[in-house]
Amino acid sequence: MMDCLPDLLNTDDHGLVWLIGEPVVGYAVITWGYSLESGGLEALIDEIYLRSRGRGIGSQAIQAILEDCSSRGVQIVFLETEVSNTRARQFYARAGFKADDSIWMSRPLNDSGD
Repeated sequence: MMDCLPDLLNTDDHGLVWLIGEPVVGYAVITWGYSLESGGLEALIDEIYLRSRGRGIGSQAIQAILEDCSSRGVQIVFLETEVSNTRARQFYARAGFKADDSIWMSRPLNDSGD
């Protein structure tokens, strides 16, 4: 899984990594996609981590990420949470995210040996 990190860090072609806070208290990984259904460029908040919660830092980070994505021409931002992670879903709902009717499905294309 981490073999792909250098590709992400070396250019913005695949997405970007945000360092959150000063001093750094977390990070977010944003990746790019393109979809006719979405109207063009789309972003995925692939991962977000904060050392501590409840201080408004996450809300500020989400807002900054959304503004940056908008300035890059992104049409829609996706994220994924587990059904059981009610706290995360409530946090994202406060930031304007809504649950979709879609169900994500996946299929690995090569065996990584994991």
